[in-house]
Amino acid sequence: MTYLYNIGTYFLMIKEMFRKPTKWSVMKTLIFKDIDDLIFGSLGIVAFISFFVGGVVTIQTALNIDNPLIPKYLVGFATRQSVVLEFAPTFISIIMAGKVGSFITSSIGTMRVTEQIDALEVMGINAINYLVFPKFIAMMLYPFVISIAMFLGILGGMAACIYGGFSTLEDYITGVQMDFNTFHITYAFVKTFVFAFLLATIPSYYGYFMKGGALEVGKASTTSFVWTSVMIILLNYLLTQLMLS
Repeated sequence: MTYLYNIGTYFLMIKEMFRKPTKWSVMKTLIFKDIDDLIFGSLGIVAFISFFVGGVVTIQTALNIDNPLIPKYLVGFATRQSVVLEFAPTFISIIMAGKVGSFITSSIGTMRVTEQIDALEVMGINAINYLVFPKFIAMMLYPFVISIAMFLGILGGMAACIYGGFSTLEDYITGVQMDFNTFHITYAFVKTFVFAFLLATIPSYYGYFMKGGALEVGKASTTSFVWTSVMIILLNYLLTQLMLS
């Protein structure tokens, strides 16, 4: 029953997020601040992880197909498929659940603990719209982050391939271009938008409806990370089954 109550409250929060909007002059400032915090503030860690994980994917692929009968361009092909289909949209989203999700939960939870949310409601402001909607809009730019992750993942694979001596630059580029299916990009970005919605709303839910003090803020951040990651993995399976099978 508790889980059903939580799910019902979550969907009520989403409905309330679009009701009684805050003035645009105020909302605009909130949106730009959240874009800076959630999107631009995440580019560094995403770029670092993408480049080196792309290199690791290439090295592991090259070592596992180390056979003279297998063409070297398959290293680039396998790296592209791994990065575009799964690593960039899904793996990065799980990392962002820890980085962005914890930030959202802790920031809203701290406002709940210090009674700032109560003050907003006393002033007649729709606190859910004021706090959650800007984060939702900011996370609609999340595909920009995933695009960078895709590019740097493939670039990191190229660097590892060349400097590790696993293949030539020409073979790697040939593999990256081989049998390219544009629907795979569509699939990746559909997943990205779904994950962006989860990253904006689930942590907001755990921050907004938390009870207690500073200790509970930390617990709420951990819980939001766990459930956001679980939902990302489950929806990743469902979307893959629906769109690729």
